[in-house]
Order: sequence, then C-alpha cells, then structure tokens
Amino acid sequence: MRRRTALGLLAAPLIVRPATAQTASITYWHHFTSTTEFQGLEKVMALFTKRYPSIKLVQENIPNPEYMAKMTAATMANAKPNVAMVTAERVADLVAMGTLTDLSQRVKSWSRYTEYPAQAWSGCTVGGKIYGVPAFTFVDWMYYRKDWFDEAGLKAPTTMADFAAAAVKLTDPAKNRYGFGLRGGPGGYKFIIDLFEAWGSPIVVNGKPAIDRIKAAEALRFYTELLTKQKAVPASAPGDGFRQIMDGFKTGQTAMVWHHTGSFTEIAAALKPGTWATCPIPAGPAARVARMSYQFNGIANPAQADASWNWLGFWGEPDAGIAFLEETGYFPSNPIVAADPRITGNPLYAAAIETTKFGRLPQGFTGVAGWSDNVVQPEFQKALTGRSTPAQAVDAMIAGLEATL
Repeated sequence: MRRRTALGLLAAPLIVRPATAQTASITYWHHFTSTTEFQGLEKVMALFTKRYPSIKLVQENIPNPEYMAKMTAATMANAKPNVAMVTAERVADLVAMGTLTDLSQRVKSWSRYTEYPAQAWSGCTVGGKIYGVPAFTFVDWMYYRKDWFDEAGLKAPTTMADFAAAAVKLTDPAKNRYGFGLRGGPGGYKFIIDLFEAWGSPIVVNGKPAIDRIKAAEALRFYTELLTKQKAVPASAPGDGFRQIMDGFKTGQTAMVWHHTGSFTEIAAALKPGTWATCPIPAGPAARVARMSYQFNGIANPAQADASWNWLGFWGEPDAGIAFLEETGYFPSNPIVAADPRITGNPLYAAAIETTKFGRLPQGFTGVAGWSDNVVQPEFQKALTGRSTPAQAVDAMIAGLEATL
C-alpha cells in the first residue's frame, strides 16, 4: 500500500511488520519541492528500508518558506523531529536555538569521514562542533538554449558582460521570448549575495559587516537593469520563484536560467537532446562566483539517536548517492561516489565538475537566513520594481546586516 505525501505525491510503500520486529521509528523533516526530488527520496528510502528493515522511517514535507518557523515552534514545544534537513545558511541559527545535536564524536569515528574534504564539514560546524552530515551537493550552474545560441551565432557566456549582451540579443517580446529567466521571487536573494562577491564586495569579515556599498550597488544595478532597462527578462520576474523560472525555460520562454544540478533531470526530460546545454555561471568583474554547498541532515530529537544516525550515514553510501543522482541530478556528497563514470562520462556534467574547482561555500554567519529572507529579498524586489534605487536597496541591506550581527 502506498501513501501520499503532503504534496500529494506517492511516497515509498509502507512495509507492515510485526510489532516485535519494529525496534525504532524516526521522523524526517525535509523541504524537497520538485517531483524529481520526491522520486529521489522514495528511492533512497526504499534502499534504506532494505538495509535497515527494523527502522520505520516517516518522512514529512515542510515547505521551505515555512521551514524555520516550523522548526522554531517545534523546538520551543519540545516536539522536534528525529532528523531534520539543514541548509548551511541555517545551521548557525538552529544551533543557537538548541535544535541540533552535536554529532562530532559519531562523525569522526565514522568509516567514511575521511572520504570527504574538510570543507564538506565546515558548513555544518559551529564552535568546533559538527552538527550535520552531508546528504548531497548543490552545484550552481547555468542552463542555456544551445539551439537559440547557435542560431544567433553566440557562444556560452563566460563573463557577466557577455551574459547581459546575450540576454538582450535573444529577447524577442513579440515571440514571448526573453534572454534570461530572472528569479526575483522566493529564493532570489541568493544570487544577489553571489553578485556582490562577483563585483568584489565581501559580505562579512571577521564577524563584522563588510559590504562595499559602491561595488554592491553596481552589481545590483547590473542585475535589476536586465528588467528595468534592458527588458531582457519576463515582466513576471519580480515574483518568479523556482517553479516559474524552470517552467519558463522548459517551455521556450527564456534562453538562460541560473539554478543548480538538482534540476538536471527535469530539464533533460522536458527538452530534446542537443537543444540545450550547461555552462558555469559567468564571471563578474572581480571574480567568478558560484555556490557549491552541501545539503545536510542533522539529528534534532536524539531519542532514537542510533537509528537516526543510520539514516544520516546512509546518504553517503554509493547506492543512495547514485540513486538520488539518477532521479534529480544532485551530485553525491561523497567525492568517491561523485567520481562515478555515470557522472564524469556525461559531457553535460562537465560544467558542474569545473564549478567544483572554484565554487564557494555559502555564507554561514548567525542570522544569515533571517537577513537573506527578510532584508535582502524584499530590498532586491524593491529595486527590481522601481520602488527604490539599487543604492538605496544596498543601504537597507547593509543596515539590516549591521542589526543582524
């Protein structure tokens, strides 16, 4: 018998076992969004159940915009799930409010610990203690319509200047075609932070605000003018989130879109081979910036710590990593698994492999999640819709960062 998730998707079949055989039951909170992510989770859960038949795993989907609020409420009510999905930007906040369990001893005695690079653990380390285990890797890159580029005599852009020029050239409103699918809605803030660094502005240095007002304003002006001046993005951009930019690219509305490898299988299923390709995010005036971050799982409620640890560690196994890759496109967190020929032998993954050589970890200071969602995002949208200038938006972001730190 199969049950449905909160999004109506079919979850892994429930396996009914005698009560005596059930030695542990754990809940797993996650914020997967797409159909392919749910399909990947189903595969990993099925493999886990086969490996650990005495552990009942119950998955619960929490929408990403509500995740921190739900986790905060669960922590205050002492009703935390056993295992929780944790993004690097949220680790410090979750540790500060006592949500996560210190896993340092378990991690360092784990047989696969040394298979991961040091930076894999830095995103879930606070005060020298490890609070998560990498489940898979986000590698940011760009999808583009190769057929449109070929027709226009263009090559994949390597600089932001080339990127903007291509976006303008490939825009034809009469055909409802635009050069770029700009994410101005939920989640769009992450590219603003990246662009600040690409223009040469740090965010935080030694725990103190370090945004360069002039450089940051130049970066924000460049990006917002793709809509306000160049008209090279859909008019809906200020409200477009993940689903809208993906659908725009798949249906032929946009020529380029920035996302990560997690949307690979969705794009591959929608577009004909040879009509699209991938490339690294173009370089800004000061640096080529793309995030290569790890998605972690951590133990929130340690009541079933051993069973929970088995679930955390299972994501580092080859079977789990490849199964999730095949459904979603997400890179395995374990570098040994990521070297599988099914990845290295696919030319469409070359851009992601190249990005791993210069990709940066996301910001990890305490309060970064709140600052990003509640300050950077709305101020970005104000500049995008003409309710403020890029300089005014950056000033507000700086003030918000100072208040946060």
